[in-house]
Amino acid sequence: MTTALHAGDPGQRASDTYRWTQLLIGVICMVMIANLQYGWTFFVPDIQQKFGWDRAAIQWAFTLFVLFETWLVPIEGWFVDQYGPRVVVIFGGVLCGIGWVINGFAESLNALYLGQVIAGVGAGAVYGTCVANALKWFPDKRGLAAGITAAGFGAGSALTVAPIQSMIANSGYQAAFINFGIGQAVIICIMALFLLAPKKGQVPPPAVNAANVQSRRDYAPGEVLRQPIFWLMYAMFVAVGAGGLMITANLKPIAADLHIDKINVTLVGLTMTTVTFAATIDRILNGLTRPFFGWISDKIGRENTMFIAFGMEGLGIFLLYLWGHDPVWFVLLSGFVFFAWGEIYSLFPATCTDTFGSKFAATNAGMLYTAKGTAALLVPFANYLQQAEGSWDGVFLIAAGANITASLVAIIVLKPWRRRVVAQAQQPQAAPSLHGVPAE
Repeated sequence: MTTALHAGDPGQRASDTYRWTQLLIGVICMVMIANLQYGWTFFVPDIQQKFGWDRAAIQWAFTLFVLFETWLVPIEGWFVDQYGPRVVVIFGGVLCGIGWVINGFAESLNALYLGQVIAGVGAGAVYGTCVANALKWFPDKRGLAAGITAAGFGAGSALTVAPIQSMIANSGYQAAFINFGIGQAVIICIMALFLLAPKKGQVPPPAVNAANVQSRRDYAPGEVLRQPIFWLMYAMFVAVGAGGLMITANLKPIAADLHIDKINVTLVGLTMTTVTFAATIDRILNGLTRPFFGWISDKIGRENTMFIAFGMEGLGIFLLYLWGHDPVWFVLLSGFVFFAWGEIYSLFPATCTDTFGSKFAATNAGMLYTAKGTAALLVPFANYLQQAEGSWDGVFLIAAGANITASLVAIIVLKPWRRRVVAQAQQPQAAPSLHGVPAE
């Protein structure tokens, strides 16, 4: 029978109630940083209107945010693994607030870039810590735990879509940056005070089933970087992540270029403009998909789930290319794309920890998470391609093809290779090698 966890009681199993409480704290922190990424699209047109800057130049601010949100996560993860989650999340929360306040006062592109860099560092500290902490508390439900935590980031901005748009319309985008930035930072810092990492013996052993193979060996970060299978997962993450980030950053500009952004759409008795409806549904579905597909992956396997989800996203983007000019289809298909995209933030961390162990989960999953930053580098180039062609068609087709390719790689290459990797790591008296190739 489990007992409640008390600080300083290693070896004593934590109660499920306490584990879920830790997960909830992480989710709240994730909700608070969600607008830094998903609310950005609402600021772009007003920034462009006020200063007359090129849209692609403005979107470099979004790319810098994602780069610094992701590429520093391994370093922040190292601090988490060494010193625990609390101090890292407080550090991140403060920087998130400072970054958005700088955005609110920015009068130049360089100032805007600086604000996004600082906000990115802060968001990465919060994101990487909360996901890694979930993986450590729930070795028996890694897909579900990572999915629920990531859902806070995916769906966390859904309730603030209308308030942010309203504040931008009534008080200006600067006021929205400053007020939401400070409010979100305060809540993150308060929640961080209650965040703890599990001690040895306080969580159940990793789940064992036929669908998901899990290594009993803990790989240090330096070892992980030398493994080709890690770089395969990295490339897949980039391929799938780029399409979703492109639509995230450009949802409102895409709708405006298609001349449907201000058209009212009525679905299930609700009427909103195309952009507001799409943004609201996208964020809800982007959140729901993370625990949903995480739970599915716990049942049928990570790679099988990747095959299904990545294929769905590729199909959704292709249909958006065909029918996105219609307001109703734009709302429905953008929601479908986000539902099929958001699960990467539960599937890849769980797959990484399954493969390389949980001891260094914050650092190792953080290294894989930098793929999101690499994918973000493609966002401005999507804008350049759109400007060169005068349409989003080429961007949509490239993104659809990348997702279809990743779905096939997951089932044909990654699945057999990873099983071989884990089997080799389990062999006693043998130094495991991940330099093999998948069985034919």
